Amino acid sequence: MYMLESHLSPKQSRVVADVEAAAAHANVTLFLTGGAMRDMFAGQPVRDLDFTVEGNGLKLGRLLAQRSGIKLLNEDEDRRAAELMFPGDVRAAVAMAHQARYGKAGTKPRIQPATIHEDLRGRDFSINSIALSLNRASRGLLLDPNNGLGDLERKEIRAISNYTLYDEPVRLLRMLRLKVRLGFTIEPRTQLQYENAREARIQDQIAPRLLFEELRAMADEPHPADLVQLLDQEGLLGLFHEKLTGPKLPAAGLSKLQKARQLIPYGVDLKIQSLGLFLYLFTEKLTPKENAELISRVHMHKSEAASWQKIEAATRPLERAMKSARLHKPSQVYKTLLEAPGEHVLFLLIRSEHRIVQDRIRNFLQKYLSTAEEITEQDVIAAGGVPGSPKWEKAREEAVAARLDGRTRKPAPPPAPEPVVQARPSPRLAMARR
Repeated sequence: MYMLESHLSPKQSRVVADVEAAAAHANVTLFLTGGAMRDMFAGQPVRDLDFTVEGNGLKLGRLLAQRSGIKLLNEDEDRRAAELMFPGDVRAAVAMAHQARYGKAGTKPRIQPATIHEDLRGRDFSINSIALSLNRASRGLLLDPNNGLGDLERKEIRAISNYTLYDEPVRLLRMLRLKVRLGFTIEPRTQLQYENAREARIQDQIAPRLLFEELRAMADEPHPADLVQLLDQEGLLGLFHEKLTGPKLPAAGLSKLQKARQLIPYGVDLKIQSLGLFLYLFTEKLTPKENAELISRVHMHKSEAASWQKIEAATRPLERAMKSARLHKPSQVYKTLLEAPGEHVLFLLIRSEHRIVQDRIRNFLQKYLSTAEEITEQDVIAAGGVPGSPKWEKAREEAVAARLDGRTRKPAPPPAPEPVVQARPSPRLAMARR
């Protein structure tokens, strides 16, 4: 539990507490599972929270959605699952512990309720089949029936069964995505299963909408250029469009995005909606006709396509503001960029042709954000803030602005105490004492 708490952000910790309380009220057993556990033990930032209950997860999700500020994004009646967006843009999923019975590859499975142990044994990869109990009587109990912790130590991705990749062909893409993100190798028998599945053309059975969900997942990956290059090498990028190779491979633009993300200080959340920015760079070398074919192939909704098609026009007001001579103070640049959508900031860093725009955004990412993080509670109090009062946030903004503009200096560390040197007595005095 200490390891979990140290990996979660304050907003994520509040979500875990809220779901725990709701599960206790509904009298269902609750576990934190999947990607959150994998990322925690792999030393990665926890991105999304996946909860599993021995009961109706959809009912619990709807109960949570009734609360103020919690948005119900998706419902899955078959798996009794719900996807939720909590305050602070924390995404979480609540699902029923279940077993899936598969027929042919890519076909819809038969779902039936199960225990948490049965659920974990039926998952895709061992590193995704670890659970942590969040129940009052067993809080902190770790469940690992497939030895996922051992595979995390060995840095290996291992399929749980001989039919993992055949049951759900989209797992071919998921496995490669995890390989790039974690830097893991693929266990030999899993690699053999992968090669056999590819030879049998299992990838052709991936449902169109699942292809789009993979695009959405790729958009949030920290190394999108490396992932796209691997998919191209494996001959899988053509699942989205056969023209996405050779001179139309979108590696250059995605490499710039990869480097731009690395400039964001660790722990700073710019609330980046990655999908539109990623799709713009992913498809920038395709013709309008080819883009329309891609949209049709992955069954992309109109609103989802608009997120990339309108991003260039949407960033023009911010670019004009960044070129303006009126932003002559660092605090003004900081405030303007902090209030802008994070994906617009990264888009201009990658695509703007104006040097002043790029320089100001680089200063924002590399200097101003880190400086703002250095402001302590004592600094805010000195600026007139009272803890718990409505004016606290305004006082913090004033303290940040003063530090950025050089009106206050970063407090110097206290001087190190001087070493105490014991004077040695003279030989005569020592003889006299004896």
